[in-house]
Amino acid sequence: MSESILTNARYGKDLVRLFRVVRDGEFHQVVEYNVRVLLEGEIETSYTVADNSVIVATDSMKNITYYLAKISPHILSPERFALHLGTYIVSKYAHINRAFVTLEKLRWSRIALSANDHPHPHSFIRDGNDIQTVEVEVDASAGKDKLSAKVTSGITDLLVLKSGGSAFHGYIRDEYTTLQEVDDRVLSTSVDLTYTFAPLSLISPADDKKLGFIVPEGFALGGVWDAVNVATRARTATLDIFALDSSASVQATLFKMGQRVIAENAGVESVTYNLPNKHYIPVNMAYIGVDNTTPANAEVFVPVSAPSGLISATISRK
Repeated sequence: MSESILTNARYGKDLVRLFRVVRDGEFHQVVEYNVRVLLEGEIETSYTVADNSVIVATDSMKNITYYLAKISPHILSPERFALHLGTYIVSKYAHINRAFVTLEKLRWSRIALSANDHPHPHSFIRDGNDIQTVEVEVDASAGKDKLSAKVTSGITDLLVLKSGGSAFHGYIRDEYTTLQEVDDRVLSTSVDLTYTFAPLSLISPADDKKLGFIVPEGFALGGVWDAVNVATRARTATLDIFALDSSASVQATLFKMGQRVIAENAGVESVTYNLPNKHYIPVNMAYIGVDNTTPANAEVFVPVSAPSGLISATISRK
């Protein structure tokens, strides 16, 4: 048998479902996360010589996640909670050098009452299927007193459609081209957006149990990386540009979205969009003498999920 070596190892707990209620009298705030925790460090012997003494059980990772969800004052911010969770794990376990924490935040919004249009203090509605995402890497490889972090946030599954205001023409035409040029078309996509913050330095926990966490200055409420405001602005920018842009192509509209996210958020270093086309094909009714294919008369469409175009780009700060 040829010689082989272990060149990379990472393991952890996936799909930790978490819902937290934060109560202030009758006024409640809620948050629901799907959590993944992966660890790297001096764990190679668990793979190479069946040495389980270096393994932090994945069940323990789940329990740590739930415990911090109970005690962390940062639970309502997915970025800050992920940083707190990653910092705790690399600080508690001497042989763990990196923690990778991924959160998916599901949408819950307060129900506005029809009687007075006031938001109810503890009743909520799932007002959309898009999901806020956060990926955090906490790195202790330079020493437990020299922690650093990378944070990438975003939105996925934001389904949008405009029934006009989108054209597509002037592209290469050759022997393989069957697509017809159009001055107006239905444009739809499921937005997958990520935006990356500048690297962070973290302060190691000073308490014996390593539960303390000092929020990096930029991520404090009102800071330039105040993640609650960045998430809101990024979503709003995406929807505004999609709706208002007289689109020459998905590529051109995508670039304008990224430009605005960069312009409005000083702490964001780069923005990446992945935009799959959701095609709507006019039904050909010529066989019964009805025009449903020319742009001015196309009103009945067949939604087609595959195959689809996929447009992707990253826009970075100069």
